Amino acid sequence: MDTKKNDTFTCKTCKENKGVTCDVINCVYHDEGCHCTAEKISVGPSYATSCTDTVCATFKQKNI
Repeated sequence: MDTKKNDTFTCKTCKENKGVTCDVINCVYHDEGCHCTAEKISVGPSYATSCTDTVCATFKQKNI
């Protein structure tokens, strides 16, 4: 695991979550194949009533 500034880290050897796609290129868990490499993901909020109301709570911005 490569440690970056501000305790944000990127895992270069993590495996992608099959079936979980991600278009957010500035997230530390995004890989070049548009997949999420986080060990687990959390999507919310609990009061969402449509897909436009949801967010990925696992998102961590890359430090470039």
